[in-house]
Amino acid sequence: MATPEAPRITVRGEAHVETDPELARIAVTVTARGTDRRATLDDLTRRNAAVVDLVNGCAGAVDRLETGSLVLTPELGRRGRGEHVRTHHGSVHLTATLTDFTALGELVTRLADLDLTRVDGPWWSLRPTSPAYARAREEAVRDAVRRARDYARALGTDLDALLTLDDTPSDGHVPFGAGSPRMAFAAEAADVPPLDLQPQRQTVTAHVTAGFTLRPPTL
Repeated sequence: MATPEAPRITVRGEAHVETDPELARIAVTVTARGTDRRATLDDLTRRNAAVVDLVNGCAGAVDRLETGSLVLTPELGRRGRGEHVRTHHGSVHLTATLTDFTALGELVTRLADLDLTRVDGPWWSLRPTSPAYARAREEAVRDAVRRARDYARALGTDLDALLTLDDTPSDGHVPFGAGSPRMAFAAEAADVPPLDLQPQRQTVTAHVTAGFTLRPPTL
């Protein structure tokens, strides 16, 4: 417990670090539709393979490629009795994460030019091990120390010792900022120039709570 002989102070430090993104993620949705189930599945498989080939062709720029579940849904006829299937709808969702942004615009343009293929994104982000997180934490600690010393000087004393240091978010907020995604639409011709997608700078936020003992102030 704090006493007049050993007063204590608790402060909160905060830091915001802006940095260039390290990753760009795009989502690709491939669809197919037809009256014949096997033909629809074949079309879906072929279009999915075309997407995978395009992404793998940028092997040096792609960090990872993830394929979601394949969905093939029958649509029943609106009239008549029984379970008559009118058509089949199929879709496959893929996610590609790139580290080389120079290839991003060309890849998005070529993907969007494929039949019945939708591209969403990109979503910009940092790696979990990005040095920006450590830099933000260090600046937050320095901010806490500066604030504590300001209060100590106002009381005519100085800091004595560090008691506690806590960087646990109080609201479950993840210390990471990302802007809204952009959307790439299907190209109208094969000779459309690549999209110019400018990387969106990221903001890393860190908060710490620090407790110090003070030397007995002279008031």
